[in-house]
Amino acid sequence: MPILRELIDLIEGSEPPPPLSTRIIAIDGLGGAGKTTLAGLVSGALSDCAVIHTDDFASWENNLDWWPRLREQVLGPLMANEVARYQRYDWLRRELAEWIEVKPADYVVLEGVASSRAQFQEALAVSIWVETPRDERLRRGLARDGEAMRDYWFQWMRDEDRYFEAERPDLRADMIVDGLLTWS
Repeated sequence: MPILRELIDLIEGSEPPPPLSTRIIAIDGLGGAGKTTLAGLVSGALSDCAVIHTDDFASWENNLDWWPRLREQVLGPLMANEVARYQRYDWLRRELAEWIEVKPADYVVLEGVASSRAQFQEALAVSIWVETPRDERLRRGLARDGEAMRDYWFQWMRDEDRYFEAERPDLRADMIVDGLLTWS
């Protein structure tokens, strides 16, 4: 069975934690693992699904401690079955940009580094970890962001390593996906 089909079966068979009516699915992994690609495939296979990127909350100055804003502006309202509203971070302008609304849906995919952190567990129906070797993640990141970003990538990887060691999100994942495989 293709991995995407297994994921969709897992997600569709899940229940939202009370009192949610929305099933929130975390797709976590370290930078360059393939989380955004997988989130696009998952959301495309589900009906009534929104996607929220943790990169909309992180910033140049704060790449891992952004979670209180996501919890307050997104998870809090969704847990109350209300519309979530958050301001997206613009990485090019280095400032908060437009406001985005997320209505309670059947599914919300929360995609990005630290999307399954301990502080979000009560809201998650499913947690997926994307495991990809470090050298491949760096290769992908530099291919996407450019060689000029190499020093940032090394800093981000060090920060992400600290998150991984402190939280071990792979150990609480409902499914671990190999980021080197073809998923569909």
